[in-house]
Amino acid sequence: MDTQEGSTASVEAAELGDRDASFACARAAAGALFFDAEGRVMLVQPAYKEQREIPGGHVEPGETPYQACVREVREELGIEPAIGRLLVVDWAPHPEQGDKILFVFDGGELDADTLRRITFADGELSAYAFHPADELEDLLIGRLARRVRAALTAWELGETVYLEHGRAVAAG
Repeated sequence: MDTQEGSTASVEAAELGDRDASFACARAAAGALFFDAEGRVMLVQPAYKEQREIPGGHVEPGETPYQACVREVREELGIEPAIGRLLVVDWAPHPEQGDKILFVFDGGELDADTLRRITFADGELSAYAFHPADELEDLLIGRLARRVRAALTAWELGETVYLEHGRAVAAG
């Protein structure tokens, strides 16, 4: 390639980069709320940190949030339950990690047979347990506790709710 072509390509790339810099480039993640027969919520224990989470993870390139949720549940728990409707979408930028958009789907109630089939094949998780909603604030980091609480409310009301930092944004 001669110098002229390289120079032109660099200018075009720089212009594209400037234009891209003016748009949010949010990372996306998706998870599921699972329940037991008593209506308690499943929380999982990642092997790499102290805080508990809900099953789920990052959306990969070319994947929808729903597909990511299904894949992550299969990878993390070794099960493939039907994943239901979207409960919440949370716009949750993080000062160190950048813009994030997080999707929480209804995983439904897991029966005893499904629970017996749970395995931690990929080693990302070390345990799971079901907890009543009134324990969430003690077990999850604040923004996740707010998101899960909002998802529980959306589940109870049969709605889908838009959140910012785990808090519902009123329409209108």
